[in-house]
Amino acid sequence: MQHTLSVVTVVVVGLMVGVEFAVGVFLNPIFEQLPDNGGLAARGAGARILGKVMPVWYISSVVLGSVWAALAWGDAGAGLVATATALLVLSVLMSIALLVPINSRVARWTEDTLPADWRQQLGRWDRFHYGRVAVIVTAFALLVLGIA
Repeated sequence: MQHTLSVVTVVVVGLMVGVEFAVGVFLNPIFEQLPDNGGLAARGAGARILGKVMPVWYISSVVLGSVWAALAWGDAGAGLVATATALLVLSVLMSIALLVPINSRVARWTEDTLPADWRQQLGRWDRFHYGRVAVIVTAFALLVLGIA
């Protein structure tokens, strides 16, 4: 049971890391190159779609990590799993405090409702996102190391 849980947790978190990495490193830079602010529409659509999926994914990752850490408590690697889970909790807190407020605004923007500082807001979101990606990549690596 614990081995299956560890594999499921690593797969779920690994896929989440892959999506978030791709958004920051590939998709958003590609969107920035689209003509006529086409990237703005793409980022808005991404904010709406991923804004519905990612909260479930993040919370599921925390729950899976927590259950794994509890079941493995006292075993080799349990500390790594607990630390990874704490980092996943940190990523949720970062999301709520830093990224979601900007993302919620971006999801509602149209060409007619753009604030004057929209590029700065997107840049701020990108910087916060890179920090969150670093946190979840570290959590993922610790989970992989925690499989004993």
